[in-house]
Amino acid sequence: MKSFAKLLFVSVVVLASACKDTFLDEKPYSSYTPVTLNDSLGFEAQLVGLYNHTSTIFSWADQQGWPSVWQVGTDVANATANQQGIEIPYYNYAQLTSTDGAAARTWNRSYIMVNLSNIIINGAESPSLTGISAGGKNKISAEAKFFRAYAYNTLATCFGGVPLLTQALTGPKTDFVRAPIEDVNKQIVDDLTFAIANLPDIDNVKSNAKGKLYGRANKFMAMQLLGEVYLRMGKPDLAEAQLGAIISSGKFKLVKSRYGLKAGSPGDYYSDMFVYGNQRRVQGNTEAIWVLEQENPSTVVGGITDNPQQRRVWGAAYHNVQGMALSDSTGGRALGRLRLSNWVLYGLYKPGDIRNSQYNIRRRYVYNDPTKPATYGKPVPYTGTDTLFNIAPHTTKWYQFDPNDTFGYAMVKDFILMRLGETYLLMAEAQVKQGKLEAAAASINTLRERAFPGYPAVGKVSAADMTLDFVLDERARELIGEENRRMTLMRTKTLVERANRLNANNPVNPIRGLTEKNLLMPIPLTEIQLNKDAVLAQNPGY
Repeated sequence: MKSFAKLLFVSVVVLASACKDTFLDEKPYSSYTPVTLNDSLGFEAQLVGLYNHTSTIFSWADQQGWPSVWQVGTDVANATANQQGIEIPYYNYAQLTSTDGAAARTWNRSYIMVNLSNIIINGAESPSLTGISAGGKNKISAEAKFFRAYAYNTLATCFGGVPLLTQALTGPKTDFVRAPIEDVNKQIVDDLTFAIANLPDIDNVKSNAKGKLYGRANKFMAMQLLGEVYLRMGKPDLAEAQLGAIISSGKFKLVKSRYGLKAGSPGDYYSDMFVYGNQRRVQGNTEAIWVLEQENPSTVVGGITDNPQQRRVWGAAYHNVQGMALSDSTGGRALGRLRLSNWVLYGLYKPGDIRNSQYNIRRRYVYNDPTKPATYGKPVPYTGTDTLFNIAPHTTKWYQFDPNDTFGYAMVKDFILMRLGETYLLMAEAQVKQGKLEAAAASINTLRERAFPGYPAVGKVSAADMTLDFVLDERARELIGEENRRMTLMRTKTLVERANRLNANNPVNPIRGLTEKNLLMPIPLTEIQLNKDAVLAQNPGY
């Protein structure tokens, strides 16, 4: 038997190890395993599985506070009184220990991705594979190497130097050691360089009967990731070259006009990008570089891998207010597990910034339940702690409503993982770090001209404004609710200073115990304990 019951980093349970009788030695014909990676169909199935696995990183519902882990306790958000649990050590940092569930999940998902990628890469590079051309093998390896680099970049950002694996695990291994961060970075750069050279242009991705598969890997995805990696490595000149090539390619354009399903409804062109049915390139999103596409499982079997909780975490629990009914215009049912920080709500945006419009950050509700005529159509007043939970101001980017599922346990929506707006922000960061302040201001102003329609001079910045802090502020304005804020601040080594300076005044679940050790997460204790034949060193302070 060649199938895996469960893959963990240190302990790989291979059913074959327990099956000694020859009558159990099956030859699989209907499933794709390393044994069947001998034709294009087998590799295609394995490659599609990488996207499926990536989805599990974002769709985990066993711990509903998972999306909060990457936002609360930073500069942009706080946990409300309705926190779920897994996020607690990420604002009360004294509780962040080596037994932390979020760190373990991050490690687990990343190393599963590494192993899945290695199976494909090793198979494509095998001398025994003769039925696929050299160019075909390179394309297969390039797609898998993008995902291996994606996983290792997460590991490097969150944990530092980690064990480096380039061969698929086929049995138990208990002698892992941490590689120097320089070696991990080199592997990431090598993988992405290969991916850029061998992945298709976005206009040349694979097609099926419904058209081009824009959700599949393209070279610009690898270029954007490589630009971010170079920034983390302290090589801003190399980052600028990658990011500039994306911008100058002409393949992507900032969204500056209404489009899509709700173009005729109240809203603006920035909010159009996040409407369900507008997020993909094929749906009109001209700045989409990588969109992880999901489908409604009621119409597409297996359309989502679990039950994504982003809407429930980011939205407000307005259904607790008498006179409020669940609806499309209010974004569906949410639980208000996090709240935007006072800095974001009251200090971040200038007047006129479209990213702070009522269509992008909701600050007010109107009673919408027609069965309550005494209040119907009137503004909902703020009372008591409402602004902290029930009708807390929030981003609308995760709004999604299915009239056939008003309870809305799962969010059925795509994940925009890379878009041109972030490319300009990464470019500005690279330019600031080189002292190219005029160029950095020009990069930022490209976004701010879009953000201040009709009077861009109000939002225009100069070289004198350009600092890393300003770029990080602008990332919050542009990418609130989209970026993994914790990883951004860990990557730039600014988490401690910015969180303590900008978000120390939350009245509920304030930040406590944040120190420099929290620039990395703890290595999961279970991995250290299972690694009985070598020392898997813990990060300092844990």
